[in-house]
Amino acid sequence: MEKVDHILKAGYVLTLEDSSGIIEDGAVAIRGNKIADVGTEEEVEKNYQSKNVIARKNAIIMPGLVNTHTHAPMVYFRGMADDLPLKEWLEKHIWPAEEKWLGPEFVRDASELACLEMLKVGITTYNDMYFFEEASAEAVHALGIRAVLGVGILDFPSVTAKTLDEYFDKAEAFIRQFRDDPLVVPAIAPHAPYTCGPDTYRRAASLAEKYDVRLHTHLSETEWEVQEVKKRYGLSPVKHMSSVGALNDRMLAAHCVWVDDTEIDLLAEHNVSVSHCLESNLKLASGIAPVVRMLDAGVRVAFGTDGAASNNDLDIISEMSTAAKLHKTVAGDPTVLNARQAVLMATRWGAEALGMGDRLGRIREGFIADMIMIDLNRTHLTPLYDIYSHIAYSARASDVGCVMVDGKMVVNEGEPVLCPEDEIIVKANRWASKIKG
Repeated sequence: MEKVDHILKAGYVLTLEDSSGIIEDGAVAIRGNKIADVGTEEEVEKNYQSKNVIARKNAIIMPGLVNTHTHAPMVYFRGMADDLPLKEWLEKHIWPAEEKWLGPEFVRDASELACLEMLKVGITTYNDMYFFEEASAEAVHALGIRAVLGVGILDFPSVTAKTLDEYFDKAEAFIRQFRDDPLVVPAIAPHAPYTCGPDTYRRAASLAEKYDVRLHTHLSETEWEVQEVKKRYGLSPVKHMSSVGALNDRMLAAHCVWVDDTEIDLLAEHNVSVSHCLESNLKLASGIAPVVRMLDAGVRVAFGTDGAASNNDLDIISEMSTAAKLHKTVAGDPTVLNARQAVLMATRWGAEALGMGDRLGRIREGFIADMIMIDLNRTHLTPLYDIYSHIAYSARASDVGCVMVDGKMVVNEGEPVLCPEDEIIVKANRWASKIKG
């Protein structure tokens, strides 16, 4: 019998391999931060033993959820300026608040709250675009989550940088500092085509290529953005990105609401990944991205929450459920964006969109042990006929019981292991009192 660090057992293991990906009465053996083996409980118990065994007969073990677009520290602005169009929301409320409050302490404390919220809803990896990402990295390590942290770039001064050179110098220093970190994956994040010019995107694409990191940007989020970019450059945002050489397989484009068939073909041709942030787009009345057409064209689409200031939560299960239902009505076809596709978008395709599909997003021998357990012993999850249907249409964030990241249990029975929840909430309320004035 080979000794391993953990053995997880459940009524179902959802591996998300190319076949059905379901093992009944399954088990996963974990050694260090890697999956040592996966199979039926009988098969795993023949070969492995561990002092740390978690067994839940009426549960699902599955890969951790992936949030492919957010601004984690904006959780401290949750509910501050609701029911407004994006441009007004940004320019009259969010940017002034950031100018006043943004700094390393704010970002670290706010990121702790965001990381805790995401872990408790089963998100094991998130893709961030913000500033002072060194402070976000502190929160990532404190909570034990995995994060792709994109250093924000703008063409105008902000509290984080006064010149374009300073933005890029900080981005490159961050990439160099964290490129070998076990939990933090660095990236570069030019904000959008209406806040960053062509040379900025060329420079960002060059830096992403130099270090082989993701380029994370907003793209075609609103009709206003499309008209503004056309007015400046004579091209739609997607075609503009193509003209400056920024479209490639390193790009993660958030939103892509206002794209036509030609632009969808461009995204597919250049292997650009898209983060679908449906609930934020709905709340800001930005529109509904043509996700079904993207998927049909071969574009990799995954889910993002956007920031909690515009969503107003960080819940991928909710995004998955809303999207899987809404797009059927939009298409007039109940067969589109089926339950299995929705689950793949929330897990495996999200990992692939972040360039980590070779080690995350599936339960497979040799992959990193990022996984969650969903408790099926719930009235709203009874009876069970189809696992994918239950996850996509019936599950709730509160059904997530255990969360493992990098082979370590970071949420157990719904409670965080590494950082006291009450301290994080007290800290958040102190900040809210200051922000309210």
